[in-house]
Amino acid sequence: MSTGVLVRRSVRGATALRGGRSWRPTPYQAVGFLFFLLLSLAYWAVPLCCDAGQHAAVVERLKADLLHPRHPMADLPGAGSAYYSPYAVAQGLFARLTGLGGWEVVRLAGPANLLVLLTGLGRFVRVLSPRPWAPVLALGAMTLLWGTERAWWSGYLGLMSMTGNLGYPSAFAIGLTFWAWALTGARARDARRVRYVGPSGLRGLPGYAGLGALYGLVLLVHPITAVAAVLGAVALVAGWQRGWRGAVAGRWALAGGVAVATGAVWPYFDVYALAGDDSVDGMHRILYLHLPGEFWLALLGLPALWLRGRRSPRDPLVLMFALDCAVVAYGWFSGHYTYGRILGLTLVPLQFALAVELAAPRPWARWRAALAWTTAAGALLGFLTVHAGAVVPRPLDPVGFEQPPDWPTYEWAARHIGPGEVVITDGYYAGHSIAGYGPNLAAPAWPDPSLDERERRRRVADVEAYLAPGSTRAERAAVVRRHHVRWLLLTRWRPVPEEAVVVAWSERTGEVLARVG
Repeated sequence: MSTGVLVRRSVRGATALRGGRSWRPTPYQAVGFLFFLLLSLAYWAVPLCCDAGQHAAVVERLKADLLHPRHPMADLPGAGSAYYSPYAVAQGLFARLTGLGGWEVVRLAGPANLLVLLTGLGRFVRVLSPRPWAPVLALGAMTLLWGTERAWWSGYLGLMSMTGNLGYPSAFAIGLTFWAWALTGARARDARRVRYVGPSGLRGLPGYAGLGALYGLVLLVHPITAVAAVLGAVALVAGWQRGWRGAVAGRWALAGGVAVATGAVWPYFDVYALAGDDSVDGMHRILYLHLPGEFWLALLGLPALWLRGRRSPRDPLVLMFALDCAVVAYGWFSGHYTYGRILGLTLVPLQFALAVELAAPRPWARWRAALAWTTAAGALLGFLTVHAGAVVPRPLDPVGFEQPPDWPTYEWAARHIGPGEVVITDGYYAGHSIAGYGPNLAAPAWPDPSLDERERRRRVADVEAYLAPGSTRAERAAVVRRHHVRWLLLTRWRPVPEEAVVVAWSERTGEVLARVG
């Protein structure tokens, strides 16, 4: 978060010997600290769900073999898996040193990622404006001004969504992106004119090289976030950089070259090969189907963005929003729906422009007062319709706010399954969770560049054939042998095959764990 304020007072006695300086927190430091505590508690209170099982599985595979991890969810080689990023390798090393499991590491990553996110946000907004309340309002706008329908996706920074995805690589990558934008903006602006920015890191060529390495790290940690990060960098440099002399262009070229090289030298996977991979485009089409309901409150920032555009057509937030919208539109018209994943960061120019505008000192013109009241009403509406359930405990909930997803855990099954043993399951929750405890799935739930999508679909077909009501014992035995299946994890309405031996069951869900093979 932004640096504190030093206040010089007229003092006497012993205090005078220390120069009369005392420290007090900025508004953002005070609010950010309280927000950090509140959201960390909310994140720990919500059961991990959804993609958390995949990320826990990645940690488990790296914990077992840091240099040559297996496929995150299947008993297959893992070379080329984009999940093995520097962020994941650091988590795997931490798990090896502490002995913690994948789920515990993902849980602990939430507050750490939140700290990176909050400090990056504070620094970036301070580059946009010296107004002390601008970062506070930006934090409020970023977490509340979305829509009146729940948007629950990795990389979405709404208050409700963050209770589930703070432990994901996307949250860490967005925090790094804010830091990268802050450092980029500080270099692009006239440093003699912008004294409030404060320290911006190393100066000269080493500083630009370090900035490029930071963008390269974002690329490796979460490639789709890197798309928005680069668009933001282009907007900041195009909007603020003046005087494109040879030395200036050379420094920015150095930053870009280091970023590209950082992505190229990572040994676990080829990040640039992902540009032609369309295996996950289909699952992201849903991102485009609920845009009005999930994002319309962010449009309250359009008047502020329009004002910035009138003052300067090269305003970085205006350029950033235009570039992001162009990429999102390309994703829709081209069928590469994965580009819709930057929608969360597409709202940032709207939200931050609004925050900077409303942080202006008073007296306000009537239009700004009206904008402030409308924004407050929008934030309250968003909180009550979507986000309140994330932070209001159920026993204290007076009206029954919509709660975050409440997925069951599978510790009861995992204690019987050995690390790396193969499981067939027909349950949605189990299929997305059980690999996070160390077992493998006969058919991975998610596409992965390290596994040919045709092979994954063949495995899915084998599992469906095994579970088909009309399957014979011989057909099931063939699937067991082909994929080295050891366990069945079946929902309560699925009959247990005659050759399986029931070992455990869940009181909450009625699911059954049975041994085969």
